[in-house]
Amino acid sequence: MQLAHIPIDRLNISALNMRHGKRAPDISDILPSVRARGVLVPLLVRPNGTPEIFEIVAGRRRYFAAKSLADERGESDALPCAIMEDGDDGDALEASLIENIARLDPDEVSQWETFSRLIREGRAIADIAATFGITELPVKRILALGNLLPKIREAYRREEIDTETARYLTMASKAQQKNWLTLFADPEQYAPRGFQLKQWLFGGQSICTKVALFVVEDYPGLIVSDLFREDSYFADADMFWQKQNEAIAARRDAYLEAGWSEVIVLEPGQYFHSWDHEKTPKKKGGKVVITVSHRGEVECHEGWLSCKEARRGRSKDEGGEQDEQVANSSRT
Repeated sequence: MQLAHIPIDRLNISALNMRHGKRAPDISDILPSVRARGVLVPLLVRPNGTPEIFEIVAGRRRYFAAKSLADERGESDALPCAIMEDGDDGDALEASLIENIARLDPDEVSQWETFSRLIREGRAIADIAATFGITELPVKRILALGNLLPKIREAYRREEIDTETARYLTMASKAQQKNWLTLFADPEQYAPRGFQLKQWLFGGQSICTKVALFVVEDYPGLIVSDLFREDSYFADADMFWQKQNEAIAARRDAYLEAGWSEVIVLEPGQYFHSWDHEKTPKKKGGKVVITVSHRGEVECHEGWLSCKEARRGRSKDEGGEQDEQVANSSRT
């Protein structure tokens, strides 16, 4: 990479600059310094195919500040530039994003645009993560914005949609997004947002794959990933319950085969109240109680009897002991 001073009229903004096409930037904070001392930090440029013309990969604000100063004075100075070798669009994109992130975090949609272009240039997710000193998960989270319809992405960029809502929409099908957009565009309708949107997407039941008793890979339906929370959900609640109930029945049968006297499966949503039960081992008739929440969570409570059953059991034991004592005394 060589350094050179290049006249302003031989510079233009590269299409690979991540802020290319946006309105002129706010330069009020750097203009006084440029007036006093000129542009000190070199712009990053590369040849654009036209002799002696270069495109700016990074340094757009410095360029606009220098142009503003040239308009004020009626003359311009050549700008210090670091000239990249021509050809690698991926390197140019990385350079642009690195400079902008170091100066000011761009909005997530702008990051998505640049990450997506890097992917098209052949960069792997691991490569992008290594370039910016982050893990792969944040890169995947940004790339997830590609699941959004363009109108939703633009509304998110304009801050008409909050971050939580945008992230839940990345989990929605295209049909669901279109339905949501219809509600969003109608002032007389209510478009659900935030957690309410999550409930709307999953028909009131957002069931996390973590609660499955069965092997998740055996689930035949669609699984939706929430990259922003590192969770995934079953898209079809009815299909989940079919598989989950099969697994609960298998768990019950396994307990019975293991010698438990009884296995009680409570209705979904019913609670097991330990205060109304006594801990009782298997050999003394203890039972297993299986509870299932409306979110699909399953808990197995091993070795319990209701207080009434436990008292009855103790009475039998005491009665049996008394009969044995009487029998022993009569023999003596």
